[in-house]
Amino acid sequence: MFSKYKKSAPTPAEKPSLVPNAAPAANAAPLQEERKSLMRAMPIKAAEPASADKEKKRKEKLGEIKLELHKALLDNLNLAALEKATEADLRSEINAIATETLEDMGVVLSREERQTLNQDLFDEVTGLGPLETLLKDDTVNDILVNGPQQIFVEREGKLQLTDITFKDERHLLRIIDKIVSAVGRRVDESNPYVDARLGDGSRFNAMVGPIAVDGSLVSIRKFKKDKLAIDDLVKFGAFTEEMAAYLQAAVATRLNVIVSGGTGSGKTTTLNALSSFIDNSERILTIEDTAELQLQQTHVGRMESRPPNVEGKGAVSQRDCLRNALRMRPDRIIVGETRGEEVIDMLQAMNTGHDGSMTTIHANSARDGVSRLENMIAMAGIEMPIKAVRSQIASAVNLIVQASRLQDGSRRMTSITEITGMEGDVISMQEVFRYQRVGLTPDNKIIGHFTATGVRSHFSERFRLWGYDLPPAIFEPYAAE
Repeated sequence: MFSKYKKSAPTPAEKPSLVPNAAPAANAAPLQEERKSLMRAMPIKAAEPASADKEKKRKEKLGEIKLELHKALLDNLNLAALEKATEADLRSEINAIATETLEDMGVVLSREERQTLNQDLFDEVTGLGPLETLLKDDTVNDILVNGPQQIFVEREGKLQLTDITFKDERHLLRIIDKIVSAVGRRVDESNPYVDARLGDGSRFNAMVGPIAVDGSLVSIRKFKKDKLAIDDLVKFGAFTEEMAAYLQAAVATRLNVIVSGGTGSGKTTTLNALSSFIDNSERILTIEDTAELQLQQTHVGRMESRPPNVEGKGAVSQRDCLRNALRMRPDRIIVGETRGEEVIDMLQAMNTGHDGSMTTIHANSARDGVSRLENMIAMAGIEMPIKAVRSQIASAVNLIVQASRLQDGSRRMTSITEITGMEGDVISMQEVFRYQRVGLTPDNKIIGHFTATGVRSHFSERFRLWGYDLPPAIFEPYAAE
């Protein structure tokens, strides 16, 4: 084995045993023989057509063997040297230790089982154990853990139960602690929930007991390595080329845009795509609770809020970041999600020379989005007449883009609505584009089409003056063939 990754060999009297509560060295030989006979009593043979019960028992036996091998790795690997080890050296060392341990245990595995166990052990040492396979699967968007024995994933908008499990609650807690400790946070009974970010940018949230009743709860929103461009979203049917041309004109002419939608509807993906229309010469500052935006411009400053420390101090909110951002000469400010008192500063920024700013909010329609903005202003403790609040919103926000996840799992830009001003005490709005649902296929796929409403854009003259003279045909309603 590679001695530089192996712990210094202890003397015979102090050699660690793989058997819990091992007896003194004088009794080691009988115990070793007893251990071999016990492991032989549950042989792992090449799989033969078996019932569900046999397959379950087989998986349990493999799990017990993996647990023993993991203990052997902890006893033998020089963990301090692992950071400098190459992947090839580490895999070779793990294979050598596993081979030696299996021989001591008297267990014979098939080649496929050996490869699977070695990969699992590698993931335990360097990655996130059972979750590592799901993190590497590009078809998985979300990973949802409901206790150690139940792991769901989302593929194409649909939830699916996997056959991947943790050994027990302690195994799950060890992986959670490994994630949060890497970013300087903690989770325990006194602080039973945590929000963090994985090394690849994926959003991680966990809640442990006593708050989580049936085992720790984990949610991972995977980070998309390849940013979806406007052309990709048009190709996938999220919206049409005509809508894309309109949105390009809206962003390029510095309209203030809010992307509205429910959880998992694609708000951040839409915001990323819209940001591609921003000119490369502009200075952009992004503010997020968990950094997810992937802007491609040259001049981008990224900020991330920070939760309080163990003593409850040191928190930096999105509002703090936003206030400071206003002093940093931004051309545009992009807030990943507005959900609280920072809405006041966001609206003021949109009204005071930072036009072209964008953010997302949780709402089910454009009109609901306006109501949510009003509610957030009220929750911030600002006492203003309702007419003054609505006037502030109407002058700050120009466009609301509604993103939705439909019942078949597909994501669509279901509405583009302009805010045109005030009529008395009511904010006046006009819908320019919408997604029109027609029906369902036998396999529950939604049938529908995008259409303009026939209303010409309130900002058409602004578009023309900025060099975006959109053809009138863009605003003509869909004509069924």
